[in-house]
Amino acid sequence: MRTRLPQPGLEDASVDTDSRVAVAMSDISKDSLKAILLELECHFTWNLLKKDIDLFEVEDTIGQQLEFLTTKSRLALYNLLAYVKHLKGQNKDALKCLEQAEAIIQQEHADEKEVRSLVTWGNYAWVSYRMGRFEEVQKYIDQVGNVCKKLSSPSNYKLQCPAIDCEKGWALLKFGGKYYQKAKVAFEKALEAEPDNPEFNIGYAITVYRLDNFDEEGSIKSFSLGPLRKAVALNPHDTYIKVFLALKLQDVHAEAEGERYIEEILEQTSQPYVLRYAAKFYRRKKSWDKALQLLKKALEATPNSSFLHHQMGLCYRAQMIQIKKATRNRPKGKDKLKVDELIASAIFHFRAAVEQDSMFVFAYLDLASMYAEGGQHRNAEDIFQKALCLEHITDDHKQQIHYHYGRFQEFHRKSDYAAIHHYLEALKVKHGSSLHMKLTSALKKLATKRLCHNASDVQSLSALGFVYKLEGDKRQAAAYYQKAQKIDPENAEFLTALCELQLSI
Repeated sequence: MRTRLPQPGLEDASVDTDSRVAVAMSDISKDSLKAILLELECHFTWNLLKKDIDLFEVEDTIGQQLEFLTTKSRLALYNLLAYVKHLKGQNKDALKCLEQAEAIIQQEHADEKEVRSLVTWGNYAWVSYRMGRFEEVQKYIDQVGNVCKKLSSPSNYKLQCPAIDCEKGWALLKFGGKYYQKAKVAFEKALEAEPDNPEFNIGYAITVYRLDNFDEEGSIKSFSLGPLRKAVALNPHDTYIKVFLALKLQDVHAEAEGERYIEEILEQTSQPYVLRYAAKFYRRKKSWDKALQLLKKALEATPNSSFLHHQMGLCYRAQMIQIKKATRNRPKGKDKLKVDELIASAIFHFRAAVEQDSMFVFAYLDLASMYAEGGQHRNAEDIFQKALCLEHITDDHKQQIHYHYGRFQEFHRKSDYAAIHHYLEALKVKHGSSLHMKLTSALKKLATKRLCHNASDVQSLSALGFVYKLEGDKRQAAAYYQKAQKIDPENAEFLTALCELQLSI
């Protein structure tokens, strides 16, 4: 942001020409510094937006990873933490994190000190600029420029370097689902230069694993299986990457092989970041007591983990569902008491997950559905409204929220009108998603039922028109829109849809 110095007013009429020239020169200098800053490769130029994360949750997670996780580069974590501190308005703390990064460069990367310092210097320059310390900005810019010149970079202030691409990939990954594809590109760029680099392969494999699982309701994808196997081969003693391979093997119905990895991992470590994923493996295997045992152990070390709380909630929910199925949804006596206890436990942990991470969409949805399961409809409504008000989330997440809220309206509130509205909103957010079939099926069923009671229900007629239009059945869609338009002739949406359909038939 351009910082202008105070300009002389009428009361400063005695200010001489030299002072005015100095002010103008100062402005020009700051503008030229800003132009150079934008060339640097660092967190400030990687378009990592504050609106896309819960700053406190990310800060807490980085702190936990620095304490417990040996896989990730401590240099990259301190650089990222400095950026998060800056986003929180804590620039002095950001500088302390960058000092830590410099110390790690001396300890762990002395043989490539200059190249490894480029991101840190870039972050120093930006934080100094935001603090108005322009001499410091110039110092760090000069340091970057000298290294680029020394290594014959075609750019004065930017160096093509796989280690920087890798650090960029980790930073993008931390900012959530919107950034996964960009993170993949960054790791791919690093691997082009060093295809067998162990750290680059871990970053790439985890990114592709995240992309495989990004659409929670979708079909199982296994693009990450090959990269995970290669990463494990290159990092045979790294338990963190092994646990992701075990989960992916479970995804592709090779659970026995995956469990052998899990057993091997648990003999070697009790690191909370490994325990959490081992617990996920056992939860999906329906070994809920084993999963809860591991989660509780991990939670002792990292009590503020939204991931761990969410996983515990899922375990309690799964146990509740098992009892309800066994009693044909009519638990009595001890079974009823146990169901109520499990619902309360699930609610406690889902609520903790949301409190720790205000952007955790699936934790909101699981919390709301568990409130509904316990008959606490007002609390469920409150959580759904908070989820509907979330900003800067992906279209997949928006669609999930409308879909689950529609189901809440249909099955708990018994409001077909509201359910149809939110099913339609979900379809309008994104076409061709994994939820598409569920949404169109629910809409057809609900709208047809309503039309049996009232053939003039305009909402149901237009909903069916919309669904058939999406499915490519233009004649059927036009017929429903025609009926809706006769009932509501002034409705612009119906008229537009009908005209488009009639022109294309």
